Amino acid sequence: MDKLAENTFIGHLLELRRRVLFAVISIFAGFLVSYPFSKTIYNILAAPLIDVLPKGSHLIYTSLPEVFLTYVQLSLLSGFVLALPVVLYQFWAFIAPGLYEHERKAFFPLIFASIFLFIGGMLFAYFIVFPNAFHFFVSFSGGDITAMPKVDSYLSLIVKFSLAFGLAFQIPILIVVLVRIGVLQVATLRRSRRYAFLICAIASAVLSPPDVLSMVMLLIPMYMLFEVGLFFAARLPAIRSAEDTADDAAEPSRSAADEMDAAEESFRSRDEDEPKI
Repeated sequence: MDKLAENTFIGHLLELRRRVLFAVISIFAGFLVSYPFSKTIYNILAAPLIDVLPKGSHLIYTSLPEVFLTYVQLSLLSGFVLALPVVLYQFWAFIAPGLYEHERKAFFPLIFASIFLFIGGMLFAYFIVFPNAFHFFVSFSGGDITAMPKVDSYLSLIVKFSLAFGLAFQIPILIVVLVRIGVLQVATLRRSRRYAFLICAIASAVLSPPDVLSMVMLLIPMYMLFEVGLFFAARLPAIRSAEDTADDAAEPSRSAADEMDAAEESFRSRDEDEPKI
């Protein structure tokens, strides 16, 4: 028995190594495809800041390899985005054999919904939050103060908060999953709306750029996404285990058998009560 468990464990490790290897190779292939376009990618990401910089201001770098390393980092990030379908497929292929059929049907659509919400959060940050936040920051320049952001600092800022907004937009998926597996109840979430708003406010203060405008612009969609997740969770039944399904399937058979026994007993009693001729 121990030998069988050891072989099973080793088999899982080998399968995990194979899936991770495929994912890494796909990311590296995405990096090779993205690197020739790294300057174009950087110009796209820098556009929200360049549009609000005062005339004569521009991005700078203070060390010789800074721009090169920035392009490499951008290519890696872009390669990861390009390889994301392959990475998610490898993740799904690893965990799917251990799930029941109803669990696979329930969670497979959530993976794709999570991708769209993550990309939606990043686009929301790029088109809505960053232009307003950068305009607020640049407004303090003037006179003897000139805005000249560093290339690597700006890249770190925009990547950090793009990922933060992408993760914040996963709230509906998180709520639906927790409700379906029975960790949370819809009634409890409805009673806890004020606490949910407080948690969203704290998260928006931590994840957003350090200004009130950005915090509010993240707080509002976060709480709206909480309500969206609550709406869908209330309309989806919780996942039931295979044992519960088997029990439910067996219960009608037992009930039918009981009814047949009761009917037979009733006929037998009626025959005994009838006078014999």
